[in-house]
Amino acid sequence: MTIRQPSGGAARPHNDLLGSLSEPDYAHISRHIEIVALAAGEVLYNPGDDVNTVYFPCEGSAICFVVAIEDGHEVDVALIGREGAAGGIVSQGRLPAFSRIEVRLEGSFARLPVSRIQAAKDKSSTFRNAFARYSDCLLAQILQSSACNAAHSIEQRTAKWIMAAMDRTGGQTIPFSHAQLAAMLGVGRSYASRIIRDFSAKRILRTGRMELQVLDRAALRSKSCNCDEAVKSHFMDVLRGVYPP
Repeated sequence: MTIRQPSGGAARPHNDLLGSLSEPDYAHISRHIEIVALAAGEVLYNPGDDVNTVYFPCEGSAICFVVAIEDGHEVDVALIGREGAAGGIVSQGRLPAFSRIEVRLEGSFARLPVSRIQAAKDKSSTFRNAFARYSDCLLAQILQSSACNAAHSIEQRTAKWIMAAMDRTGGQTIPFSHAQLAAMLGVGRSYASRIIRDFSAKRILRTGRMELQVLDRAALRSKSCNCDEAVKSHFMDVLRGVYPP
């Protein structure tokens, strides 16, 4: 892990939630922010861990919430990129984590103690409102994901997650292995590989070592459910300008 502390005059981290804050609101937390480089698969919290730090993905990095069920299967219920944050954004003080929170797309993250977020909320109603609105958007994503997991096919969900990752990285190449994609879907690697091979045969994707390159975004969109678009629409209504275009 690489850590650096921005200087007082440093530009804001490339996170759109932080970017949406007014100068006075950002000033409440700016000197407490650290920038860290985190690798894919790095676990930030396990269930039951004391949540004491908030993480803000920057640029093309992303965090996922992973929920385990009784039979040992795990499934991703939210992918958070530069539009948001994870860890203690709602609670008053420290509370235990419910899910595992891990890095899905490596890169830079801004982080600061939960106590500093809480202090800023106490000082500023507009700061508090921004994080309340983001919390509403995150809840919408989790609710939509729950419905998606129950109602949509693995093929639709595969296309959805790839589209969501493209939105967050801003590029056509996604650093996903078949195993990582299978983990996001909560299915076996062979199942995920079969869908990827089908997409490749249709010239929608090209696979490389530890990455997927999207060749035909429109065709991929046609394979996807509309869940990510529903979440994006809610962001536009509640917290405009934060969700990746």
